[in-house]
Amino acid sequence: MISEPVHELLQQVLNFLKSGEIEQASNELSVILQQHLDDPEVLYVLAGVDFWLEKLDSLDKKATAFEKGEFLISQWRSFLPYMQKKGKDRDAVLYALKRCAFSIALKFYQSLYKEEGVSQDPEVYRKISLCYKALGDYERALRLLEQAKDGNMESAPILAELADCYALCGEMRFAKVLFREAFFKDAGKIELYFLESEIIQRLVKQVEDMGYEGGEIAEWIPVYGLLYGVFNVKRGLRALEFGKLKQSVFWLENELKSAPPERTALLVPRLINHYFWLIDHYVNTDDDKAKINEILLKIKLLDENVYEKYTM
Repeated sequence: MISEPVHELLQQVLNFLKSGEIEQASNELSVILQQHLDDPEVLYVLAGVDFWLEKLDSLDKKATAFEKGEFLISQWRSFLPYMQKKGKDRDAVLYALKRCAFSIALKFYQSLYKEEGVSQDPEVYRKISLCYKALGDYERALRLLEQAKDGNMESAPILAELADCYALCGEMRFAKVLFREAFFKDAGKIELYFLESEIIQRLVKQVEDMGYEGGEIAEWIPVYGLLYGVFNVKRGLRALEFGKLKQSVFWLENELKSAPPERTALLVPRLINHYFWLIDHYVNTDDDKAKINEILLKIKLLDENVYEKYTM
C-alpha cells in the first residue's frame, strides 16, 4: 500500500497528465522517484510517462500536424498491451495517460481546423471528434461527426464513430442503425480499438471469443450483430441502393469462387451480411418468397451454423 504523501504527489502527476502537460508530470515524477524508486504504483506511472515521452520525441520525423496527430493516436493500440506487462491495470493512471495522449493529439488536429463556415476535410472533423470522445466530451464529438458525415456520407469510419457517440449519449436507436450501416459499407476500414460504447465492445468480445482474429473480427461483427439482436434496427433500400447491393453480391460470389483461404475468411462473412440485407429488402417489399428461400440456401452452404441461428 502506497503512503498518503506519495499518493498525493502522484495525484499531482496525474493532474498534469490529464491536462496534457507531460513534461511537468515527468518532472514531478522524478522528484517522487528519488525516495520511492521501488514503489510499484510509481513505477507503473513511470512506465506510462516514458512510453509517451518516447513517442513525442519521435514526432520531429513527422512532417505535418496531421501526421503527428495520426502517429500519436495510432500508438494507443499498442499502449494498453504494453501497460499490461507493467503490472495490474490501474484505471486512474490509464485514464490520466489517455487524456494526456489525446489532448496532445487534439492540438495537432485543431491546428488544421479552418474558421467556421469554411469547407473542412471530413477526416479532420473525424479525428478531432475522436480526440474529444476519448476526453469524454461526447456532445462536442457528436456535433463534429455530424459535420464529417455531411462531407462524406459513404465513410464507414465516420459512421461507426458517429454510432459510437450516439451510443455513449444513450441514443441507442440511432447507434444501432448507424453501426449496421457502417459495417455494411466497409467493415475493414473501421478502427475497432477506438470504439468505446458497451454495445459494440461487448459484440467485439463475443466475436473474438469465437476464435476469429485480425480482419475477420470486423467482417463477422455485422453478422453476429444481427443474429444476437444488436443490429436490430433496419431501414429500407432505395431502388438505386438495391441495384448496387445486387451488383455487390454478384461480385462477391464470383470472387469467392477462386479466392485463396485468407481472402475467403473475409469474403464469407461479408457475403452473408450482404445476403441479410437482400433478405430484408425482399421482406420489406413483399417480394416472391422463393427469392428469400434461395438466399437462405446460399447462407446455409456458406455457414450452416449462421443459417441455423438466423432461421431458428
